Amino acid sequence: MTDRLRAAVVLGSGGARGYAHVGGLQVLDERGFEVVAIAGTSMGALVGGIAAAGKLAPYTDWALGLTQREVFRLLDLSISAPGGAFRAERIIARVGDLLEGAAIEDLPIRYTAVATDLLARREVWFQRGPVVHAIRASIAIPGVITPVVINGRTLVDGGLINPVPIEPTAAVSADVTIAIDLSGARTHTGQGAPVRETSEERPFEEWTSRIRRGTAEVLESERIRALAGRFTAGHRREAGTDGPHRAGHPPAGHAGTGHPGLAPAPAAESGVALPDIALAGHHADPGSSPSHAPDDWVVGRGEIRTIDLLAMSFETMSALISRYRMAGNPPDVLVRVPSNAVGTLDFHRAAEMIAMGRRLMTEALDRAGY
Repeated sequence: MTDRLRAAVVLGSGGARGYAHVGGLQVLDERGFEVVAIAGTSMGALVGGIAAAGKLAPYTDWALGLTQREVFRLLDLSISAPGGAFRAERIIARVGDLLEGAAIEDLPIRYTAVATDLLARREVWFQRGPVVHAIRASIAIPGVITPVVINGRTLVDGGLINPVPIEPTAAVSADVTIAIDLSGARTHTGQGAPVRETSEERPFEEWTSRIRRGTAEVLESERIRALAGRFTAGHRREAGTDGPHRAGHPPAGHAGTGHPGLAPAPAAESGVALPDIALAGHHADPGSSPSHAPDDWVVGRGEIRTIDLLAMSFETMSALISRYRMAGNPPDVLVRVPSNAVGTLDFHRAAEMIAMGRRLMTEALDRAGY
C-alpha cells in the first residue's frame, strides 16, 4: 500500500465563490491526500481555518442551509459602521462557535491566514493566536466589510496584496502544492488583452448598447435584485420622504466587532455614505440630452450600489495581482474558478459553488495525473 500524498493547499480570496474551496477539499480527502498545510486569504482563510480545525463538515451543513434573508442578517448591514457597509459580527460569531476557541498553533494542520496592514502597506501572516481573530482580519474587504485593529495594525482583506497566498506554504514538506484561484477567466467573456478605445465621444446608441451587453449578467443577478430591494428605504430617505433619517443623517449604530482583541479601525467620518451608482439602461433624467448621456448613465438612481462597485473593483485588481504573483511561484496543481460564477455576497448559493469546486478540482487532478 502506497503512502498518502502530502498536500499543501492554498485557498484564494473571492467572497461567496470561496464555497468552491469546500468542494475542492472534499475531493482531496476522497482521493486520499493528506493535507499538511493550508494558507488562505479572505474566504480562503475562513474555509481554511475551519478545515484545519477539523470542522469542515458542520460548517458545510450550516452554509447549505443559509437563505438570502439570513445572509443579509448575518452580514450585519450598518450605514454608520466606519470603513465598511457590513460589520459581519454575526458571521464571525457563528464561525467562532464552530472553532470553540481554537488557536492556530494548536491546530492539527499547519495554517496561515493572510491579511493586509494598510498603514505599513504589507501583508501580514497570522500563524499564532485565535483562529477566529485571524479570519476576521483576513475577510475585511475594503469598503464592504469593516476593517479591524489588532496589536496596532489596521487590517483588511489579504486579497489586496496576496489573493492566492502560495508563499506561506514554501517551507512545508509536501509532495504537491494545490491552489484554488477564485479569479479565473469569466465564463462566456474575454479576459486578458487590453481593449483599444478612443477618447472621442461616440454616438450615444453605440456605447450604450455595449454597456447593456456587458452589464446584463450583473443586473440580472440575484445579488443585485436583493440589494435593490434592501435599500428601497434608503432611496426614500434620500428623497426626504421617510421621517427624520434623511440623507447625511443615518441612524446611530454600534461599530464594534463584538470580539475581544478586535477593534474597529478608526475613520475620519462617523459613517459611510452609500450613494447610488446607475448602470441601468435609462437616463436619471428622461429629458436629458444625449450629449450628456455619460454623466447621466454613471450617476443617478440605479440598481447597483457603491458596495457592488467596490467589490467588482477589488475583484478586478485581485485577478491581476494573482496572475503576476503565481507566474513567479506557480503551484503544482491550479484550480481556477470563474470570477463571475456567483456574486461576492451570494453566500446563500453554497450548494452550486461546492459542486463547482468538486468538479473543477476533479478535472485539475485528472489533468495533473493525480
